[in-house]
Amino acid sequence: MPKLRIGIIVGSTRPGRKAEDVARWVHEHAKHRPNAEFEVVDIAQFHLPLLDEPLPPSMGRYAGAHTKAWAAKVRSFDGFVFVTPEYNHGTSAALKNAIDYLFAEWNDKAAGFVGYGSAGGVRAVENLRVVLAEVKMATVRSQVQLSIFNDWEDFRVFKPSEARVGQLTRTLDEVVAWSGALRTVREPASESALPAPTAHAKATA
Repeated sequence: MPKLRIGIIVGSTRPGRKAEDVARWVHEHAKHRPNAEFEVVDIAQFHLPLLDEPLPPSMGRYAGAHTKAWAAKVRSFDGFVFVTPEYNHGTSAALKNAIDYLFAEWNDKAAGFVGYGSAGGVRAVENLRVVLAEVKMATVRSQVQLSIFNDWEDFRVFKPSEARVGQLTRTLDEVVAWSGALRTVREPASESALPAPTAHAKATA
């Protein structure tokens, strides 16, 4: 079996965003894990306009080149860590839009969360749990809660506390474990891979 691939989604496109530094921090702690490969995925680089596909994403008949490129990237992963800011008790509009573009590419994959904001991004994460359930993703219980008051120096320099490292470790452990389990749901063993029936089984069939 190939290594699991986990995408670390930079969930903001706002100028001066904190999500990029947070995603790099997640990757730095994740990249040495032997049981999975991790890649930072910046939604800003896909230049997704406000959802402009004429057909529902559940049909899988994407028209736009930007949609097809985004679908190919998401399809390549077994699980995700979403780095999300909290805006008005929810996730960013850019991240919600990026999720809404696709359907099957998200199905039966695991998701973990690193939220940040004045209240640790907890409401943004709760918002995302509901959204991702509708695209058939399994969200892990552990999450990282970064405070803009305590985990940034002067609100500018990212300096997460040691407690956040522990939160991240637990979250990554769960994302990797669930991603491996859900791979078996997406890729069930084919009948050709099963052992041939014995003579006794043939006789009693």
